[in-house]
Amino acid sequence: MGIVSWIILGLLAGGIAKILLPGKDPGGLLGTLFFGVAGAFVGGWLSAKVLDRPVRHDFFDGPTWLSAIAGALVLLIAYRIVFRDSRGSRR
Repeated sequence: MGIVSWIILGLLAGGIAKILLPGKDPGGLLGTLFFGVAGAFVGGWLSAKVLDRPVRHDFFDGPTWLSAIAGALVLLIAYRIVFRDSRGSRR
């Protein structure tokens, strides 16, 4: 897969992760793209290191999509844990 394919995969994975985990997050196209692409790399790394299943370089590989979405979910949850107090403290 080329870089454009990874960006498309990341954008879609980030969008799916935001649908699965609704709430206030850094929004917009760039936020979704960041969490999706970073999540794809995190998910691929975790898949290769923890599950001993390297990510294939095929765009339509199901485990690649699952690892990208899982990685984006992990990043969204981590973001919410780290920035929970700073976002909701204003009244």
